[in-house]
Amino acid sequence: MTLLDLFPESAPPLERRPVLELRGAARDFPGDPPVHALHATDLVVQSGDYLCIVGPSGSGKSTLLHLLGLLDRPTAGEYLLDGIPTAAAAERTRAQLRAAHIGFVFQAFHLLPHRSVLENVLLATLYAGVPRGQRHARAHAALERVGLAHRVDFLPTLLSGGERQRAAVARAVVSSPRVLLADEPTGNLDTESSAGVLDLFDELHADGLTLVVITHNPDVSARASRRVHITDGYLREEV
Repeated sequence: MTLLDLFPESAPPLERRPVLELRGAARDFPGDPPVHALHATDLVVQSGDYLCIVGPSGSGKSTLLHLLGLLDRPTAGEYLLDGIPTAAAAERTRAQLRAAHIGFVFQAFHLLPHRSVLENVLLATLYAGVPRGQRHARAHAALERVGLAHRVDFLPTLLSGGERQRAAVARAVVSSPRVLLADEPTGNLDTESSAGVLDLFDELHADGLTLVVITHNPDVSARASRRVHITDGYLREEV
């Protein structure tokens, strides 16, 4: 069963078009001297892309992640999410766009430890505005898609690291986001679990999901069809 079987509305459009677009976006932090965490950057992520942003610690990856995830604003330039300008948008509008368009997967999982796996995924449907009558069906379908149908009633503390990350992926895709944004998604996993999560990413991408993965790991970046390197706040696309 594919992502499109579960959520037909997540099917990519017939024509590829930008999902994420940075236009001269930069992020400076005040100081003496000011810190140029991200220099003026142009970046386009098309529908159906699988992009890895690769860089060492301190390169500007986290700053870029926060901009792409609408967790921060550029100090110059513009960021369009699905064609919608966001740099000057009201915070409520940005929160609505974030909930409806972006699925997040983090290194540390960020699952609620005292809620079951199913409840963790159900909470994501609430925040994303999924109609009440669809929430349980979609949550169960997402957990089945990531191979956790047999763990729906488990607490996250009883899962392996790989299973926790699969639960986090189910939470991220249950609302049919336009893009999955993953930050070092295998950073807390062993080699076998990492391979399993990356295989799942390959499957989701084959289903039509747009992926942006931020990593310092060359084994992770090798899975992507596009790679952008970031060093000292400058982006360079691999050719």
